[in-house]
Amino acid sequence: MADNMIDLQGVTKTYAKNGFKAVDDLTLQVKGGELFGFIGPNGAGKTTTIKLMTGILRPDAGTITMAGHRLNENRLEAQRLIGFVPDGNDLYDRLSGMEYLNFMADVYQVSAAQRKAHIEKYLDIFSLEDAINNQVRSYSKGMKQKLVVIGALIHNPPVWILDEPLGGLDPRAAHLLKEEMQRHCQAGNTVFFSTHVLEVAEKLCTRIGLINHGKLVEQGTLEELRSGETGASLEELFLELTDDGGEEA
Repeated sequence: MADNMIDLQGVTKTYAKNGFKAVDDLTLQVKGGELFGFIGPNGAGKTTTIKLMTGILRPDAGTITMAGHRLNENRLEAQRLIGFVPDGNDLYDRLSGMEYLNFMADVYQVSAAQRKAHIEKYLDIFSLEDAINNQVRSYSKGMKQKLVVIGALIHNPPVWILDEPLGGLDPRAAHLLKEEMQRHCQAGNTVFFSTHVLEVAEKLCTRIGLINHGKLVEQGTLEELRSGETGASLEELFLELTDDGGEEA
């Protein structure tokens, strides 16, 4: 079994402004080769957990280790090994798509040959060739989402962290991204993604974690989560485990 690529131990985060405990003593490991789905109601703590994992937020307690690097000790080294697609796509609207991708490649110190190959591959996959030299502000939501994905993965990082990555994508692009996620894991890498689309998690993931009120309620394979319930769908399990509907944060 591969080593843990993501390791959270006793992680807690409370927002000082309103005293809301968004993540509560969360312990979670994800190994190389795993496609891990992170699901939960709105306000359950999914995005806060992802911001902690990517170093955007710092935990009040606990430790986070990404690809062998402790975030509190080697934050930059850890972040170089992560490709992060946030929920929402705030981009530099006055850059062209190609300028944005080259900017991301510069940040991650990607060689000219590697960036050319990556950009050509993904522009073809996502059918963005015709728009790549236009300013980002002319892009639709789906085109911006495709651009963010290409930029986040330009350094071919071992760990992909994707927060609601399929939002705004047309069915073809969503299908192609799911295929890329599976390919990444088949090469021994790790994909961690949050989703509201339970059917996607059910079909795509090797393992699933269910978070509610900042706590990890359940984790395991779909078969383990069903725990003997004949034919129970992920939707039925989700509703059972979060029967209060969660709280908005």
